[in-house]
Amino acid sequence: MRCAALTGISPEVIRDLRTGRPRTIELQSTHNVVTISGVEPGSEVQIFMTSTDIEDLGPGDTGICVDLLSSAISMKRIVEYSQGVYYEERERMSARVQVKYCFSSVVKEVFHESLCAPTKVETLKSSCYHAG
Repeated sequence: MRCAALTGISPEVIRDLRTGRPRTIELQSTHNVVTISGVEPGSEVQIFMTSTDIEDLGPGDTGICVDLLSSAISMKRIVEYSQGVYYEERERMSARVQVKYCFSSVVKEVFHESLCAPTKVETLKSSCYHAG
């Protein structure tokens, strides 16, 4: 199955999702926000999530597939003050997604063209676990 991939997700978040309850997660990594922006929520939309960093993602890496229940991308304005004289105003884009665990899976192939392109993977459903 080919699907979008979210990388660098905390192992604690993945462990929490495996309980089966829907969870809302805020994503701030540029590559994850770009990936989510190209996916529309729906009953048949699945996303691969892994704690592996995007630079290290490759065949054989494990993760979970989740149903994408909803997503929202927003811009936040941040103002930082320094010594009362200087301030800096920045904007930060983030994505909030609500997902629900489907099954564990393994990466078969990675499709990542650039930082500004969504990350996609070909996955296989894990039905057998091997001791490492």
